[in-house]
Amino acid sequence: MTHSKVCITTLEFPPDVGGVGESVARIANLLKDIGYEVHVAVFHSKQRKAEGYYRSDCSTTDQNGIQVHRLTPASRSNAPILQDYRSEIYFQLKQLHRQHQFDLFHAFFINETGFITTLLAKEESIPVINSVRGSDLHKHVFSPKQHGQIGWILESSDWVTFVSGDLQRRGQVLVPALKEKSSAFWNSIQPVDFSDLPTPPLADQLKGLVIGSVGRFRDKKGLEYLLAACAELKQTIPLTLLLVGDFAERERPYWEAAIRDLAMADHIVLTGMVPRTEGMAYLHYMDIYTIPSLHDGCPNALLEAMLASRPIIGTRVDAIGEILAHNYNGLVVPPGSTAALKAAILTLAQSPELRQRLGQAALSTVQHHLSPSIEQRNWARVYNQVLTRSLSVLAS
Repeated sequence: MTHSKVCITTLEFPPDVGGVGESVARIANLLKDIGYEVHVAVFHSKQRKAEGYYRSDCSTTDQNGIQVHRLTPASRSNAPILQDYRSEIYFQLKQLHRQHQFDLFHAFFINETGFITTLLAKEESIPVINSVRGSDLHKHVFSPKQHGQIGWILESSDWVTFVSGDLQRRGQVLVPALKEKSSAFWNSIQPVDFSDLPTPPLADQLKGLVIGSVGRFRDKKGLEYLLAACAELKQTIPLTLLLVGDFAERERPYWEAAIRDLAMADHIVLTGMVPRTEGMAYLHYMDIYTIPSLHDGCPNALLEAMLASRPIIGTRVDAIGEILAHNYNGLVVPPGSTAALKAAILTLAQSPELRQRLGQAALSTVQHHLSPSIEQRNWARVYNQVLTRSLSVLAS
């Protein structure tokens, strides 16, 4: 089913920073390589304070053979109204469809993109796929305002994909019909040559055992349990907690207070948000990589750590707990447990041989089970199934 025109909708796309954007770019390229004409509509209609007044705009660029359309609703007021923005984004997306006549819509992260995309697809009798990435069903589903809309999106989709079995089970609890029209498969990652990466700027500040984590640190990342575990361990082990990334801005005072309360300030290196290549360059300075998330979809940061053959401690949640097998390619601990994290870090701190073995097994896992060719086959199957079914409905 090649040469079909598909429109992927997303809140971010490179050069925007964010895991969903990285995943959309990777998937768009996988689809392009099997013959689809891929368009990406990028929009973010969250209410925000307008910086001056401007007309609506759609700027289109060709990024590596993918048509990227960035939709911007007009700013006509200093107090923008959310539904005005979203209504205008819908209109812009509809104009885009009028121009290109898409055969399939595919929304990533269902809360905002999913509703606008699914509404348009249903009105135009075009098949629509929705892709659940993590926080959309782990967090936003608890908003009374969004719960009903999420259910409608899942119910109305022609197919729904999930990045973990945990997320798929929740989706099927909310909408039992998804048992017949959903699939779960992991993200993939391209191989990386770490020897080509430059020395990162803060490498000389890393002392003792380096315990690392990567991401935008916020509530779901389980950072408080990692901070508490390291605060206890620093009494007996010289260590540095290397946080590659930064705190979510609205939570920054909370995390800064936690670091003060635990007397961890002299044992932490926080890089701030850095380019992806710089972030990956820090991986080889980590003796232990930790991902203590409370929920997390299928984080790209985990796959990068596996590619770097790091010994990983992860929690038994979402794809982290599905990809990591305890004592084989990582250590797996329950979420929300300082004691379990501390014990796992201590185990790895005391055994360089175990660190080496787990790191090599992690590399082997990512090479054999998380390669782009596997993810490409999964997407090809979903797209082919949805488009074939759509054609048979039209024919009948």
